[in-house]
Amino acid sequence: MGRTPLLWLLSRLTVSPSSSQFFKGDFVSLSCEEDDSSAGWTLRRNTSKQQRTQCGDEFGRLDGILCIINHIVLLDSGVYWCESREGPISNMVNLTVTGGSVILQSPVLPVMEGDDVTLLCTTKTTPSNLPAAFYKDGSLIRKQPTGHMTIQHVSRSDEGLYKCNISGHGESPSSWITVTVDAGSPTSPPPSASASSFYSSFPSPPLSVMVSVPSITGLLLLVILLLVLRRCIQGKAGERATAANSSSVGRTSADERKGSKMMRESDPAAVYSSVHRTPEISYAQIPIKMNCRQRDLPPEPAVIYSSLKQTRTPSPQLNQSNQ
Repeated sequence: MGRTPLLWLLSRLTVSPSSSQFFKGDFVSLSCEEDDSSAGWTLRRNTSKQQRTQCGDEFGRLDGILCIINHIVLLDSGVYWCESREGPISNMVNLTVTGGSVILQSPVLPVMEGDDVTLLCTTKTTPSNLPAAFYKDGSLIRKQPTGHMTIQHVSRSDEGLYKCNISGHGESPSSWITVTVDAGSPTSPPPSASASSFYSSFPSPPLSVMVSVPSITGLLLLVILLLVLRRCIQGKAGERATAANSSSVGRTSADERKGSKMMRESDPAAVYSSVHRTPEISYAQIPIKMNCRQRDLPPEPAVIYSSLKQTRTPSPQLNQSNQ
């Protein structure tokens, strides 16, 4: 079965000597381990000057499965990881090279919850087991007379940024300690706050290195949700458009029927134009009989017309008065 991002922790980057801090000029070897084999894996790093450089080309030399840096220098400080041809990566390790005289030797890989962890504060000169003060996230934890401190039964609360100080010699760089529930599964996110100032000096790995499975899963779920939502919106818009078209067609049909009816009423020719003439026409006389008898009226008698003349006769009383 091919490698996938889900199996990126099957490969592990190991550092020898097991420390995240080195003095300038120290010898360091790194290797990629996967099921007791390193075939197909390439060691890469990001530094303040270079990005995604490969062991054997831009830094160190290959000796079998090992990447060897004979004399480590300040420019070798950075983030190291193993990368396969298919893309999956291993755990990332921050290596710090100092030109000072004090370093803190702490676990390179995440430590298991419940295990004991020993921190060693050393100097470049002898003796190296001088009294030292140990700090976590900038606060003093304790002072140890022999230069080493053991944290018993570590828990998630012990995660943080550690450093040490030897009076008269100086202070070490800071290193982040990660606590895991099982191998390769950190219980807390990468360092922030005070730790961010430490890592800010190194360029971050490429985006493909930093992407985790939960973020990919969340992104896929978001894309699926957006597609479903878009399809629902388009479906509703299509239904509304279909309903609007149906209503428009219904109104148009009703208007056409109404207009046709008005034309037939206003234009009789439209009615008669649809009547086809018969090719042969027969004409006949139809006798009409009267249902009732007419009575003979008697002739009118002769009419005599007379002319009347009107005359005025004087009154007798009027004649006597005149006499």
